[in-house]
Amino acid sequence: MFVGTCSDAGKSVINAAMCRILKQDGYQPAPYKAQNMSLNSYATPEGYEIGRAQATQAEASGIECHTDMNPVLLKPSGEKMSQVVLNGKPIGNRSAYEYFRSDNNDYLFDEAYAAFERLAHRYSPIVLEGAGSIAELNLKKRDIVNMNMAKRTNAAVYLVADIERGGVFASVYGSIALLEPEEKALIKGIIINKFRGDINLFDDGKKILEELTGVPITGVIPYFKDIYIEDEDSVVLGKKNSRAAEGTVNVAVVLLNQMANFTDFNALEQDKRVHVYYSNDVNELRKADILIIPGSKNTLADLGYIQENGIAEVLINAQQQGKTVIGICGGYQMMGQVVKDPDGLEGSVTQLIGLQLLPIETTITADKETIQTVFTFEQDNTPCHGYEIHMGRSQLLAKVEPVAHKADGTAEGVFLDPKCWGTYIHGILDNKPVIDHLLAPYTSDPGQPFSYKAFKEREYDRLADHVRQYLDIDAIYNTMKQTAQ
Repeated sequence: MFVGTCSDAGKSVINAAMCRILKQDGYQPAPYKAQNMSLNSYATPEGYEIGRAQATQAEASGIECHTDMNPVLLKPSGEKMSQVVLNGKPIGNRSAYEYFRSDNNDYLFDEAYAAFERLAHRYSPIVLEGAGSIAELNLKKRDIVNMNMAKRTNAAVYLVADIERGGVFASVYGSIALLEPEEKALIKGIIINKFRGDINLFDDGKKILEELTGVPITGVIPYFKDIYIEDEDSVVLGKKNSRAAEGTVNVAVVLLNQMANFTDFNALEQDKRVHVYYSNDVNELRKADILIIPGSKNTLADLGYIQENGIAEVLINAQQQGKTVIGICGGYQMMGQVVKDPDGLEGSVTQLIGLQLLPIETTITADKETIQTVFTFEQDNTPCHGYEIHMGRSQLLAKVEPVAHKADGTAEGVFLDPKCWGTYIHGILDNKPVIDHLLAPYTSDPGQPFSYKAFKEREYDRLADHVRQYLDIDAIYNTMKQTAQ
């Protein structure tokens, strides 16, 4: 199990690396995170919902993702509310106070452990992941994802610290010092992550930490930025491009407050023909050739947001000027005539006029569509892959061409013209035929042959090679075997 001294310490990436290393070494690993909080989610083959990080880790393990890998998913729908997804299906909304302060999380803890047991009967070893810091004492009693789960599963635990933040000695020592004796006994190693510079300069640091904590340093992993692994935390958006560039095709993704599934644009970011950036600055958005409205966990709130700050006007003007404007999932809903929420599922606002770019009317519904999709895009017959995760139904108000046809023949989305369309399919831009169609009005360059799936497989191997070089894998294997006895 990999736990952290803080959020964004690199637990998810190290988990993915370990899953790939175990697979390379002949094991049959599977990832597991009892509780995840993220707006980046994914649909399982069975049509359920889990956190994107566990789907990525399952890919690294060479297996299909399953809800048992992430039994509890919290999807923030505002500053204080989250949708609770249990075993892949939403069970209601709870405030942060209700969830983290109440004493009724035993049921979720039991459900999460039952998922772990089911997973452990199918795979070995299970690579667990914690969340945030293991030393949040005010939340510890109700915690179901960190040391309480480590104790219940008798996991061999490795503490991951982000040295880039500074204060690594205090964060490591303090995190371990605040644990109970039975929890400390589970900590088998410390991993110093994101090290910059000459790694030998930390030799004294390793000795000091080992003396302070009584726990061995299992690895010091150098920072990398040339290996591509999908991110789950929206904090990464702050590190992405935020401005247009000169002399290229500029693709702007509208930065929404409740933006969901930003991984929709990862494949597009790898295309050398374009410059992708994320912005809510109207001046930067005006510079774009292509504007994309992404998914949202709260369509009405984000629609109101872009109407209030002038982004809606930019999008409407862009379409009138012959630029490309497309929407995915929540963005697709916003492009319609009106969005209704008669039951107040997303908040107190029950209806807003949309951007009126597409002839659809959307009603937010309690039931949630979660499905993996095979489809053909527009007039191209090449099989493409994506997934749907959305609440709400969109009704066509005019006879229009669909964006896609699913494998079962169902029409999907609205294709008004090559520069204005919308779809519920996440991952639609992972497919080269779709990207080529999107860019056709702006460049005659056909681009390089590209398979996003094959690209990710190569990157998992590169990540495993990097981490294997700096992590004491033999020590981890020895401890893993001792724990299993």
